Amino acid sequence: MDKRVPRILMGKPGLCGHDRGIMLVIMALRDAGMEVIYSGRHNSPEHLVDVAVQEDVDVLGVSILSGAHMTLCARIASRLKEQDAADIVLLAGGFIPPEDVSRLKALGVREVFTEGAKLDDVVAFVRRASEERTPA
Repeated sequence: MDKRVPRILMGKPGLCGHDRGIMLVIMALRDAGMEVIYSGRHNSPEHLVDVAVQEDVDVLGVSILSGAHMTLCARIASRLKEQDAADIVLLAGGFIPPEDVSRLKALGVREVFTEGAKLDDVVAFVRRASEERTPA
């Protein structure tokens, strides 16, 4: 039986318009054979979760450079629970201070990739997370 191709939704919640980093991640995931949906910039957390549920993604990745990562990720994690979709793996990246990483994980963010993260590490994490979510 063929393995299911991992489905990833990547998006930019909030008002930050800088998307160079997320575009690099998207290309790396695509080049690794994953199906990647990019929701674009300026999304509400609720919209991102709604799209993630509709598209039946394995991973929802968000890039936040504005400093609003705690608020935005809390809203996303809460909405995932409300939509009975807490099995969708949430990852965050961007300008996130090291002291906030454990707080984000306590909210439900599975992994945090800060500036300077290696694309190979992001791809490896997403592949593992997708396999864990997808039934064998």
